Formats: sequence, structure tokens, C-alpha cells
Amino acid sequence: MSRRILALSLLPLSLVLAGCAGTEAPDAAEPSSAASTPAEGAAGSSAVTTSPPAPAGTALEVQVAGGAVTGDTGRVPVPLGDAVTVTITSDTPDEAHLHGYDVTADLPAGTPAELTFDATIPGVFELELHEAGTVLLTLQVG
Repeated sequence: MSRRILALSLLPLSLVLAGCAGTEAPDAAEPSSAASTPAEGAAGSSAVTTSPPAPAGTALEVQVAGGAVTGDTGRVPVPLGDAVTVTITSDTPDEAHLHGYDVTADLPAGTPAELTFDATIPGVFELELHEAGTVLLTLQVG
């Protein structure tokens, strides 16, 4: 009988110890997640120091004031496959349209707007102001 009493008195202690063992499993999982955190941090800091170079592309700027066009005007050569960004600033609101690519950009007065596309179609294409009918530049892709 004394063994039974001893066993019953030790039962709560064994449950407490089993409960403690159950709480250690999450602690064991935490170091592995903490171990991945420095690796992520190292990868992030490594990416910052070894960031890839900016993608190659063509950046053009055109300004329209009083009907006169300045900046990258005339026939502008662009390599086939190049990413092209044309920044246009106009003193009056209008819409820029690149023929052949059917790319447009709304131009609020006095605020630069960007027209971005990939030069995947070879040929010669006009970029014009729709309402004014003014040719800003001619893009020669190829």
C-alpha cells in the first residue's frame, strides 16, 4: 500500500515534469528560427553591398514650352530590346502618344510624366502630343 501512496504522490510531480518537457519543444524551435534570422540578415546585407547594376536602358527627356520642343528631339536611335523611359514636361496639359507601340502618357501642365516601354519592334516611330499635334521626337529602333 505504501508503494501505491508513493506512486500517487509522485504522479503530480511527473505530470509537472512532463509539462515542462512540453514547453521545451518550442524553445528548441526558436533557436532554429533565430538561426535563420541572422542568415536572412546576412543575405539582406550581402544583397545591399553586392546589389546588381542598374538595368541598361535608354532615358530620354523632352520639354515643351510655348509650343517649342527641347531636349532629346529629332531622330533618336534606340537599340532593339532596350528598356526606354521618356520623361516629358509640358507647360500645357496634353497626351503623349508613341505610334507603332500605342503607348500613351497623360501630361498634366508643368508636371513631368514618364512614358516607359520595351523597344521590341524595329522601325521608326513618332512620339507626338495628341491635342497639339506636335512631334516631340522620332524613335529609330534597331
